[in-house]
Amino acid sequence: MRISLFAYLLFFSTYSLAAQELEAQVIVNSDLVNQTNQQIFKTLERSLNEFLNTQVWTNQEFLSQEKITCSFVFNLSNYNNDQFEATLQVQSQRPVFDTNYDTPILNFLDRDIVFSYQEFQPLFFNQSSFESNLVSLLSFYAYLIIGLDADTFQENGGSEFYERALEVVNLAQVTSRKGWKASDGTKNRFWLIDNLRSNTFKEYRQALYNYHRGGLDQLTTSPIEAKQAVMEAIKALEPLFLRRPNAFLLQLFFDAKVEEIVNIFKEGPKVDFKETEAVLKKIAPFFGSRWKQIKA
Repeated sequence: MRISLFAYLLFFSTYSLAAQELEAQVIVNSDLVNQTNQQIFKTLERSLNEFLNTQVWTNQEFLSQEKITCSFVFNLSNYNNDQFEATLQVQSQRPVFDTNYDTPILNFLDRDIVFSYQEFQPLFFNQSSFESNLVSLLSFYAYLIIGLDADTFQENGGSEFYERALEVVNLAQVTSRKGWKASDGTKNRFWLIDNLRSNTFKEYRQALYNYHRGGLDQLTTSPIEAKQAVMEAIKALEPLFLRRPNAFLLQLFFDAKVEEIVNIFKEGPKVDFKETEAVLKKIAPFFGSRWKQIKA
Protein backbone atom coordinates (compact mmCIF):
# COMPACT_ATOMS: atom_id res chain seq x y z
CA MET A 1 0.00 0.00 0.00
CA ARG A 2 1.34 3.43 -0.97
CA ILE A 3 0.31 6.38 1.14
CA SER A 4 0.56 9.94 -0.13
CA LEU A 5 2.86 12.10 1.95
CA PHE A 6 0.08 14.59 2.71
CA ALA A 7 -2.39 11.94 3.84
CA TYR A 8 0.32 10.15 5.77
CA LEU A 9 1.33 13.23 7.76
CA LEU A 10 -2.24 14.44 8.21
CA PHE A 11 -3.38 11.10 9.56
CA PHE A 12 -0.60 10.69 12.06
CA SER A 13 -0.66 14.30 13.18
CA THR A 14 -4.08 13.45 14.68
CA TYR A 15 -2.89 10.22 16.27
CA SER A 16 -3.02 11.68 19.76
CA LEU A 17 -6.76 12.00 19.36
CA ALA A 18 -7.46 8.58 17.91
CA ALA A 19 -5.74 5.52 16.50
CA GLN A 20 -6.60 3.20 13.69
CA GLU A 21 -9.13 0.44 13.98
CA LEU A 22 -7.93 -3.12 13.61
CA GLU A 23 -7.90 -5.35 10.56
CA ALA A 24 -7.48 -8.56 12.50
CA GLN A 25 -7.31 -12.16 11.37
CA VAL A 26 -8.07 -14.75 14.03
CA ILE A 27 -7.17 -18.40 13.51
CA VAL A 28 -8.26 -21.14 15.89
CA ASN A 29 -6.08 -24.20 15.33
CA SER A 30 -7.61 -27.34 16.87
CA ASP A 31 -5.21 -29.91 15.38
CA LEU A 32 -4.05 -31.03 18.82
CA VAL A 33 -7.56 -31.43 20.23
CA ASN A 34 -9.29 -34.80 20.04
CA GLN A 35 -12.74 -33.59 19.08
CA THR A 36 -14.90 -35.17 16.37
CA ASN A 37 -17.24 -32.20 16.03
CA GLN A 38 -15.15 -29.27 14.78
CA GLN A 39 -18.09 -26.88 14.52
CA ILE A 40 -17.46 -25.30 17.93
CA PHE A 41 -13.97 -24.25 16.85
CA LYS A 42 -15.23 -22.75 13.60
CA THR A 43 -17.93 -20.84 15.46
CA LEU A 44 -15.37 -19.58 17.98
CA GLU A 45 -13.09 -18.41 15.19
CA ARG A 46 -15.91 -16.50 13.48
CA SER A 47 -16.97 -14.94 16.78
CA LEU A 48 -13.45 -13.76 17.62
CA ASN A 49 -12.94 -12.26 14.16
CA GLU A 50 -16.24 -10.43 14.38
CA PHE A 51 -15.51 -9.12 17.87
CA LEU A 52 -12.06 -7.72 17.08
CA ASN A 53 -13.02 -6.20 13.74
CA THR A 54 -16.36 -4.64 14.68
CA GLN A 55 -15.54 -3.34 18.14
CA VAL A 56 -14.90 0.42 18.21
CA TRP A 57 -11.53 0.68 19.96
CA THR A 58 -10.96 4.39 19.37
CA ASN A 59 -13.07 7.53 19.26
CA GLN A 60 -12.75 8.15 15.53
CA GLU A 61 -13.42 6.19 12.35
CA PHE A 62 -10.76 5.62 9.73
CA LEU A 63 -10.71 4.24 6.22
CA SER A 64 -9.95 0.58 5.58
CA GLN A 65 -6.40 1.34 4.41
CA GLU A 66 -5.71 3.04 7.74
CA LYS A 67 -6.48 -0.01 9.83
CA ILE A 68 -3.73 -1.89 11.67
CA THR A 69 -3.07 -5.32 10.23
CA CYS A 70 -2.71 -7.94 12.95
CA SER A 71 -3.25 -11.62 13.64
CA PHE A 72 -4.27 -13.77 16.60
CA VAL A 73 -3.46 -17.48 16.33
CA PHE A 74 -4.96 -19.69 19.05
CA ASN A 75 -3.26 -23.09 19.12
CA LEU A 76 -5.63 -25.15 21.22
CA SER A 77 -4.16 -27.85 23.44
CA ASN A 78 -7.29 -28.92 25.31
CA TYR A 79 -11.07 -28.53 25.13
CA ASN A 80 -13.51 -29.93 27.67
CA ASN A 81 -16.96 -28.75 28.80
CA ASP A 82 -16.65 -25.27 27.25
CA GLN A 83 -13.16 -24.82 28.74
CA PHE A 84 -10.35 -24.04 26.32
CA GLU A 85 -6.59 -24.19 26.88
CA ALA A 86 -4.22 -22.77 24.29
CA THR A 87 -1.27 -20.63 23.42
CA LEU A 88 -1.82 -17.36 21.59
CA GLN A 89 0.56 -15.89 19.01
CA VAL A 90 -0.15 -12.18 18.53
CA GLN A 91 1.43 -10.28 15.64
CA SER A 92 0.97 -6.83 14.17
CA GLN A 93 2.46 -4.81 11.32
CA ARG A 94 2.37 -1.30 9.97
CA PRO A 95 3.10 0.06 6.46
CA VAL A 96 6.43 1.68 5.64
CA PHE A 97 6.06 5.03 3.90
CA ASP A 98 6.24 5.01 0.08
CA THR A 99 6.55 1.22 -0.14
CA ASN A 100 4.37 -1.87 -0.35
CA TYR A 101 6.14 -3.33 2.66
CA ASP A 102 4.60 -3.92 6.10
CA THR A 103 7.09 -3.92 8.96
CA PRO A 104 6.50 -6.23 11.96
CA ILE A 105 5.84 -4.38 15.22
CA LEU A 106 4.71 -7.13 17.58
CA ASN A 107 5.42 -10.85 17.64
CA PHE A 108 4.49 -12.25 21.05
CA LEU A 109 3.60 -15.73 22.27
CA ASP A 110 1.26 -15.84 25.27
CA ARG A 111 1.37 -19.29 26.84
CA ASP A 112 -1.16 -18.63 29.61
CA ILE A 113 -4.42 -18.91 27.69
CA VAL A 114 -7.40 -20.51 29.43
CA PHE A 115 -10.96 -19.35 28.81
CA SER A 116 -14.58 -20.43 28.77
CA TYR A 117 -16.76 -20.20 25.67
CA GLN A 118 -20.15 -21.65 24.76
CA GLU A 119 -21.07 -21.90 21.10
CA PHE A 120 -22.81 -18.74 19.82
CA GLN A 121 -22.09 -16.98 23.11
CA PRO A 122 -22.08 -13.20 22.43
CA LEU A 123 -18.91 -11.31 23.30
CA PHE A 124 -19.29 -7.86 24.83
CA PHE A 125 -16.59 -5.42 25.84
CA ASN A 126 -17.14 -3.01 28.73
CA GLN A 127 -14.32 -0.61 29.58
CA SER A 128 -15.42 -0.43 33.22
CA SER A 129 -16.08 -4.09 34.09
CA PHE A 130 -14.64 -7.59 33.70
CA GLU A 131 -16.86 -9.58 31.34
CA SER A 132 -14.82 -12.73 30.73
CA ASN A 133 -11.22 -13.85 30.41
CA LEU A 134 -11.63 -14.24 26.66
CA VAL A 135 -12.95 -10.69 26.19
CA SER A 136 -10.20 -9.30 28.41
CA LEU A 137 -7.51 -11.14 26.45
CA LEU A 138 -8.70 -9.80 23.12
CA SER A 139 -9.22 -6.28 24.47
CA PHE A 140 -5.82 -6.15 26.13
CA TYR A 141 -4.02 -7.12 22.94
CA ALA A 142 -6.16 -4.78 20.84
CA TYR A 143 -5.05 -1.81 22.94
CA LEU A 144 -1.48 -3.06 23.06
CA ILE A 145 -1.35 -3.31 19.26
CA ILE A 146 -2.84 0.16 18.83
CA GLY A 147 -0.43 1.62 21.39
CA LEU A 148 2.68 0.08 19.83
CA ASP A 149 1.57 1.20 16.39
CA ALA A 150 1.09 4.75 17.64
CA ASP A 151 4.54 4.75 19.23
CA THR A 152 6.11 4.09 15.82
CA PHE A 153 4.55 7.23 14.34
CA GLN A 154 4.72 9.70 17.21
CA GLU A 155 7.01 9.90 20.21
CA ASN A 156 5.14 8.27 23.11
CA GLY A 157 2.06 8.27 20.93
CA GLY A 158 0.77 5.05 22.46
CA SER A 159 0.44 6.26 26.05
CA GLU A 160 -3.34 6.68 25.94
CA PHE A 161 -3.81 3.12 24.73
CA TYR A 162 -1.41 1.63 27.24
CA GLU A 163 -3.56 3.24 29.93
CA ARG A 164 -6.60 1.49 28.49
CA ALA A 165 -4.70 -1.80 28.40
CA LEU A 166 -3.79 -1.22 32.05
CA GLU A 167 -7.46 -0.78 32.89
CA VAL A 168 -8.14 -4.18 31.32
CA VAL A 169 -5.36 -5.71 33.45
CA ASN A 170 -6.65 -4.08 36.62
CA LEU A 171 -10.19 -5.29 36.04
CA ALA A 172 -8.92 -8.81 35.32
CA GLN A 173 -7.42 -9.08 38.81
CA VAL A 174 -10.74 -10.65 39.89
CA THR A 175 -10.11 -13.76 37.81
CA SER A 176 -7.97 -16.74 38.77
CA ARG A 177 -6.76 -17.14 35.20
CA LYS A 178 -3.02 -16.75 34.78
CA GLY A 179 -1.21 -13.89 33.08
CA TRP A 180 -2.87 -10.92 34.74
CA LYS A 181 -0.95 -10.74 38.01
CA ALA A 182 2.63 -9.89 38.96
CA SER A 183 2.94 -13.26 40.65
CA ASP A 184 2.00 -15.21 37.50
CA GLY A 185 5.49 -14.97 35.97
CA THR A 186 8.00 -12.45 34.66
CA LYS A 187 6.86 -12.21 31.04
CA ASN A 188 3.10 -11.95 31.06
CA ARG A 189 0.42 -9.36 30.35
CA PHE A 190 0.86 -7.66 33.72
CA TRP A 191 4.58 -7.09 33.25
CA LEU A 192 4.24 -6.24 29.58
CA ILE A 193 2.01 -3.23 30.20
CA ASP A 194 3.88 -2.35 33.40
CA ASN A 195 7.17 -2.17 31.49
CA LEU A 196 5.71 -0.16 28.62
CA ARG A 197 4.41 2.46 31.04
CA SER A 198 7.60 2.59 33.13
CA ASN A 199 10.26 5.24 32.65
CA THR A 200 12.81 2.52 33.44
CA PHE A 201 12.29 1.11 29.95
CA LYS A 202 11.86 4.41 28.07
CA GLU A 203 14.55 3.49 25.50
CA TYR A 204 12.30 0.82 24.04
CA ARG A 205 9.56 3.26 23.08
CA GLN A 206 12.05 5.85 21.85
CA ALA A 207 13.74 3.20 19.74
CA LEU A 208 10.39 2.23 18.20
CA TYR A 209 9.85 5.79 17.04
CA ASN A 210 13.39 6.45 15.79
CA TYR A 211 13.70 3.06 14.10
CA HIS A 212 10.49 3.54 12.10
CA ARG A 213 10.08 7.27 11.47
CA GLY A 214 13.75 8.20 11.17
CA GLY A 215 14.79 4.88 9.69
CA LEU A 216 12.39 2.67 7.76
CA ASP A 217 10.14 5.47 6.54
CA GLN A 218 13.15 7.15 4.89
CA LEU A 219 14.62 4.08 3.19
CA THR A 220 13.30 4.84 -0.28
CA THR A 221 14.41 8.48 -0.32
CA SER A 222 17.62 8.42 1.76
CA PRO A 223 18.73 4.80 2.21
CA ILE A 224 22.12 5.48 3.79
CA GLU A 225 20.75 8.03 6.27
CA ALA A 226 17.85 5.70 7.01
CA LYS A 227 20.18 2.80 7.77
CA GLN A 228 22.21 5.05 10.02
CA ALA A 229 19.03 6.02 11.87
CA VAL A 230 18.13 2.35 12.33
CA MET A 231 21.61 1.67 13.70
CA GLU A 232 21.34 4.59 16.13
CA ALA A 233 17.95 3.32 17.32
CA ILE A 234 19.44 -0.12 17.97
CA LYS A 235 22.48 1.27 19.78
CA ALA A 236 20.21 3.44 21.93
CA LEU A 237 18.86 0.22 23.48
CA GLU A 238 22.22 -0.53 25.07
CA PRO A 239 21.63 1.63 28.20
CA LEU A 240 18.43 -0.35 28.82
CA PHE A 241 20.40 -3.57 28.53
CA LEU A 242 23.03 -2.30 30.97
CA ARG A 243 20.33 -1.51 33.54
CA ARG A 244 18.17 -4.58 32.90
CA PRO A 245 20.07 -7.26 30.93
CA ASN A 246 17.05 -9.55 30.84
CA ALA A 247 14.50 -6.86 30.04
CA PHE A 248 11.23 -8.24 28.69
CA LEU A 249 10.97 -5.41 26.16
CA LEU A 250 14.38 -6.14 24.62
CA GLN A 251 13.19 -9.63 23.79
CA LEU A 252 9.92 -8.19 22.48
CA PHE A 253 11.81 -5.81 20.19
CA PHE A 254 14.12 -8.41 18.65
CA ASP A 255 11.48 -11.14 18.38
CA ALA A 256 9.70 -8.79 15.99
CA LYS A 257 12.72 -7.25 14.26
CA VAL A 258 15.49 -9.82 13.90
CA GLU A 259 14.69 -10.90 10.32
CA GLU A 260 14.09 -7.34 9.22
CA ILE A 261 17.37 -6.03 10.65
CA VAL A 262 19.30 -8.75 8.84
CA ASN A 263 17.53 -7.99 5.55
CA ILE A 264 18.03 -4.22 5.85
CA PHE A 265 21.78 -4.50 6.20
CA LYS A 266 22.32 -7.43 3.83
CA GLU A 267 20.85 -5.45 0.94
CA GLY A 268 21.22 -2.00 -0.58
CA PRO A 269 24.02 0.51 -0.02
CA LYS A 270 26.65 -0.55 2.51
CA VAL A 271 27.22 1.27 5.79
CA ASP A 272 29.73 0.70 8.58
CA PHE A 273 27.86 -1.86 10.65
CA LYS A 274 30.68 -3.01 12.99
CA GLU A 275 29.71 -0.93 16.02
CA THR A 276 26.04 -1.85 15.70
CA GLU A 277 26.94 -5.51 15.24
CA ALA A 278 28.91 -5.42 18.49
CA VAL A 279 25.93 -3.92 20.29
CA LEU A 280 23.57 -6.52 18.84
CA LYS A 281 25.84 -9.35 19.94
CA LYS A 282 25.80 -7.89 23.44
CA ILE A 283 22.13 -7.03 23.89
CA ALA A 284 20.59 -9.80 21.74
CA PRO A 285 23.07 -12.70 21.93
CA PHE A 286 20.29 -15.25 21.41
CA PHE A 287 20.24 -14.18 17.74
CA GLY A 288 24.00 -14.38 17.33
CA SER A 289 23.81 -16.70 14.31
CA ARG A 290 21.54 -14.24 12.54
CA TRP A 291 23.84 -11.26 13.13
CA LYS A 292 26.69 -13.19 11.53
CA GLN A 293 24.77 -13.13 8.25
CA ILE A 294 25.31 -9.37 8.01
CA LYS A 295 28.61 -8.50 6.38
CA ALA A 296 29.96 -5.44 8.20
